[in-house]
Amino acid sequence: MLNKTQIREVIDVMGEMFPDAHCELNHKNPFELVIAVALSAQCTDALVNKVTKNLFEKYKTPEDYLAVSLEELQQDIRSIGLFRNKAKNIRSLSQLLLENYGGEVPNERDELVKLPGVGRKTANVVVSVAFGVPAIAVDTHVERVSKRLGICKWKDSVLEVEKTLMRKLPEEEWSVTHHRLIFFGRYHCKAQNPQCDSCPLLEMCREGKKRMKKKVG
Repeated sequence: MLNKTQIREVIDVMGEMFPDAHCELNHKNPFELVIAVALSAQCTDALVNKVTKNLFEKYKTPEDYLAVSLEELQQDIRSIGLFRNKAKNIRSLSQLLLENYGGEVPNERDELVKLPGVGRKTANVVVSVAFGVPAIAVDTHVERVSKRLGICKWKDSVLEVEKTLMRKLPEEEWSVTHHRLIFFGRYHCKAQNPQCDSCPLLEMCREGKKRMKKKVG
């Protein structure tokens, strides 16, 4: 496991590699971000952006999503995985926003997770990106990178990964670190072909060293 000094170095190196790491889901306001993140489950950001380009032209408010039939909304997001379920959730969360929050997206995680289709990860993304509240959303990239590097344990649950990262990193860096971990995992330390041989963190990475040994072997 990495100690605090090593973790500091790891995060700094990621910052140098990806100084512009940011949320890649296109959105203009908190409501669009909620919809985009809800659509992104088991789906790439690139595909979501392709779909929301037209979607956000057609639907601007929670009322707009309720003004059409479920079938029409399903058709509009058809190219996205689990589109039937996601369309239902979008209509349900739109209804809830109108009934309980005056049509506005709440800025607290505990309120956000009450919305259909919004789990802890989605809520963390929204409070962090839309409202500037320090948070670490653990997606597949964040989990993979944290475990490979030895910041977290292999057996840690997603919630344990989040809590470990929050404990080991300064609060004011949670949000930016979350984006750097995602970029590092998405573009460098990929699931199938991590670029271990050119990785500046190889000396500190338990998984990378194992992989390089196998390569040499």
